[in-house]
Amino acid sequence: MPRQMILATTLDELRTARRLLEGTVGFVPTMGYLHEGHLSLVRRARAECDRVVASIFVNPTQFGPHEDLARYPRDLQRDLSLLESEEVDLVWTPTEEEMYPPGYATWIEVEGLTRRLEGAARPGHFRGVATIVTKLFNAVQPHKAYFGQKDAQQALVIRCMTRDLNFPIEIVVCPTVREPDGLAMSSRNVYLNPQERQAATVLFRALQAAQAAYQQGERNAEVLRTLMAEVIASEPLAQMQYVSVADYDTLEELQTISGKALLSMAVFIGNTRLIDNIVVG
Repeated sequence: MPRQMILATTLDELRTARRLLEGTVGFVPTMGYLHEGHLSLVRRARAECDRVVASIFVNPTQFGPHEDLARYPRDLQRDLSLLESEEVDLVWTPTEEEMYPPGYATWIEVEGLTRRLEGAARPGHFRGVATIVTKLFNAVQPHKAYFGQKDAQQALVIRCMTRDLNFPIEIVVCPTVREPDGLAMSSRNVYLNPQERQAATVLFRALQAAQAAYQQGERNAEVLRTLMAEVIASEPLAQMQYVSVADYDTLEELQTISGKALLSMAVFIGNTRLIDNIVVG
C-alpha cells in the first residue's frame, strides 16, 4: 500500500509531521516547477534514506532587484503530484510570511567562495541562498540533503556553511541531468522560445569543446576560457556574462590546471540567463 504524502504549510505543521518520520531523513529543497533534475535528487534520497522530505519555496531573498522573481514559473499542483508519484513522505510549502516575518533581521553570509562567479554576477544571491537553506535545515533536521551539480557554486557554498555551522547533515551533490541535446535541465528553460531553445545548446557545446581540449592535453586555463568564449560568440542569440576555469574547491581562477577544476559559465540567451558547468581532473 503506497504511503500517504503529508503536506505541511506552517512551521508547526512541519514539526508535527517531522516527529512522525522514523529512521534517516533525506531532504530535497526546491523552488518548485519540478523537472527530471529535481526528481533525480528525490530518487537518490529515496534510495539512501528511510524517509524523504521535499520543500517548495520560491525564495525572494536570492533574487536581485531586476531578476525574475515575479515571473519565476510556478505550478504547485503539478509539483505535488510529481512528488507523490515519487513516494515523498512529507512536502513543506511555507509562505513568504512564515519564512520572513515582519522585522526579520538575521542573515547567513559565507565569505570567500561567494565573491566569485555567480556571487560577483548576482550580488546578495548567496546571502539569500545560505539564509534560506539554514532555515530549511533547522526546520526539517534531515540526515542528508541533496543538491544538483548544475548549481556547482551553490553546492560548494552550502557544503562550507554546513561544516562551519556544525549541522549534522551530509551534503550529497548529484550529477546534472540534461536534455537529449545536452541542455542542462532548469526551471528557467520554459522561458525560451523555439529559436532560443535551440541556441541554448551552445553552453554545453562550449563546455564540451573545452573538455575535449583538456582531454587532448591542454592545461592552460586561459586557452580553455578563450575556447569556450569563442564557441559562445559563434551563436548570435547568446551573450556571454562570464566563462571560468577555476579551482574546484576555492573557485579561484586558474592559470594552469593541475588538479580538479570547475569549468563554468553564465550566458544570456535572449533575456534568459542560463548557467552550466562540468568538472575536469
